[in-house]
Amino acid sequence: MSSAGAVHRLVVFADACGSGELGLEAKKRMRAAMYEAFAEAYASVGMEPGRVHQEDRGDGILAALQPEVPPTLMVGRWVDTLYESLRELNDGSAQRLRLRVGMNAGLVLSDGKGLVGRAVDLACRLCDSAAAKRVMANAPDADLLIVVSDWLYTNVVAEGGRYVEPGHYRQAAVRNKETDEAAWFLIPRRPEPPLDGPAGHRTGGGPKGDGPPPFSPPEEQRTYEEQRTYNAQGDLQIFKGNEIHGGFTGIRKDGPGTGGDAA
Repeated sequence: MSSAGAVHRLVVFADACGSGELGLEAKKRMRAAMYEAFAEAYASVGMEPGRVHQEDRGDGILAALQPEVPPTLMVGRWVDTLYESLRELNDGSAQRLRLRVGMNAGLVLSDGKGLVGRAVDLACRLCDSAAAKRVMANAPDADLLIVVSDWLYTNVVAEGGRYVEPGHYRQAAVRNKETDEAAWFLIPRRPEPPLDGPAGHRTGGGPKGDGPPPFSPPEEQRTYEEQRTYNAQGDLQIFKGNEIHGGFTGIRKDGPGTGGDAA
């Protein structure tokens, strides 16, 4: 398919957590709440219906904004309003609506049947990634998780702005199908998302871990390079000395002269 006619747009893909466990009536209520939350979030940034292409995905929504919509509004006020709307809708509700939302930007083409483009593929994969599902499992009281691409974080989120929380995002690898992305995760209003486990809980070795150190030789028998180990906090494993064992996301550095955690 030709890329002629493709334009650079911000893409949003949302998916409701645990929707497969719901009965028909509960799914109808969930969908109504999801669309109500999205409508309120769009209204908060002055988004009229004609400025967003939106597709129903059953238990989710795929949307692409018109190019003139400032992306800072979407990672700022739009995210904040979506969070507040979900919190209000869930207050006192027996069945809470919890959303994972992937966000990306890039060339998007509408072929008359739907949206096409790598930007769309990545937004969907960020939302559906194992890392995103793990964060929501580790934070069962969270109503909203935002996962943005590295491009969107670097070029939009990191610049800050009203309601934007760049310091509260944390990076983790997303790898599935053809995707290998250093994505950024946010639970609004929280200092950081629990990428590795419930907040305040760590597993594994090291001074803040619950288990034994990752390498067994006594400290006095190990060289500096052997002592200098890195425990990857995310999808992957360990560095030993200067040898890389797998990739990495956030890193905790333990060893002589280090200052503890560096995410």
